[in-house]
Amino acid sequence: MGTEWLAMSAGDLGRGIGDGSIHAVELAEAFLEALEQHPDTSRIYARTTPDRARAEAMAAHGRAKAGLRLGLLDGVPLSWKDLFDTAGVATEAGSALLQGRTPARDATVLERATRAGLVCLGKTHMSELAFSGLGLNPVTATPPNINDPRAVPGGSSSGAAASVAFGLAPAAIGSDTGGSVRIPSAWNDLVGLKTTHGRLPLTGAVPLCETFDTIGPLCRTVEDCALLLAVMEGGKAPDLAGASLVGARFAVLETVALDDLRPEPARGFDDALARLTRAGARIERIRFPALAEAMSLSPTLFTGEAWGIWRDTIERAPHKMFPQILDRFRGGAGVSAADYVAGWRRLNALRVEWAAATAGYDAILTPTAPIMPPDAARLLADADYYVTENLLTLRNTRIGNLMNCCALSLPTSEPSCGLQLLAPPMAEPRLLRLGMAAEAALR
Repeated sequence: MGTEWLAMSAGDLGRGIGDGSIHAVELAEAFLEALEQHPDTSRIYARTTPDRARAEAMAAHGRAKAGLRLGLLDGVPLSWKDLFDTAGVATEAGSALLQGRTPARDATVLERATRAGLVCLGKTHMSELAFSGLGLNPVTATPPNINDPRAVPGGSSSGAAASVAFGLAPAAIGSDTGGSVRIPSAWNDLVGLKTTHGRLPLTGAVPLCETFDTIGPLCRTVEDCALLLAVMEGGKAPDLAGASLVGARFAVLETVALDDLRPEPARGFDDALARLTRAGARIERIRFPALAEAMSLSPTLFTGEAWGIWRDTIERAPHKMFPQILDRFRGGAGVSAADYVAGWRRLNALRVEWAAATAGYDAILTPTAPIMPPDAARLLADADYYVTENLLTLRNTRIGNLMNCCALSLPTSEPSCGLQLLAPPMAEPRLLRLGMAAEAALR
């Protein structure tokens, strides 16, 4: 049993279990021991599930010994964002409003992962009710950032990213409504996959905005994202062998996405473009003026729906909430049903225009976030700074949610700076192949 396992990808761990060089029970114990010893475990995990992990690892070992493994990831540990229901274990979505909420069964995607033999390590901290891209949560805990101890980790899948970045899980499952998988992945130098809305079932996942909520993995490699997508779909992982950028056609989105870039994200993005070009990709630049109108619909669509879902729960005990999150939810109180319906009708029309404007490209490229992870103490002390940084954080990732894309964030040469690839809905297999080739070019 070695500490080297804590830094390995999920795929490599699965291959080690398959060839007998890794014992599934010893692997689980290595991570459980790391969880006991790490000084920041309580800031990363809301609660761990050691009994479940040990039982699942023992079953995986028995299957491996009998030559009956369920798949490549059978016996590999995983962490889960604390909005995925776990039977008999509290699921509180980072909020005191849900304290003690204990579901009777697992979320559907967790059920599928368990049937595929994955081992549940526990539930990770998150932004309160998933309504922030920063990862700051003074109500429960703010996980650390791997690159800067003073900075926030990104959210809302904050603990999910930290669990992988700090070697406390090989991979994690989070959710993404406006960037909540991609932002913490970018700020912790991980790969994050935002799936197409509707591709994975949301049953058993605490909602934020059900018309935008998606589920996705945060991983060390593109391969792990592909493997975990297949597990949660109950299907087969796309073939990534021989992935190449030769002949790939990308477009840099100049509208909105390049505005007000901080120096580090700009450097990381420019270097990534140069590396992709050297690897054979053809990169052009496009504008989509209608994007500004789509972005202007966000308060009506996101905040209006979030308020509709959470209004009654919030107003029973608003004092339990972080004031910044409370104010953001209450911002939806003035959205009328007529405005909400009209907003969705207009957004659907703009999605058609986006699809036509981007149809000739394999993926659209942007920086994942235009800013660096902000200072946590300043966010707590300065309300105006919190609002501006939160909105800027999610600006580029929100494009993918508004335009109904699948999306991938990859690390660049600049720490905490990601490259985002946007692709059409349900194009995950193609996106992951491009991501596999891009990952090699960016190393």
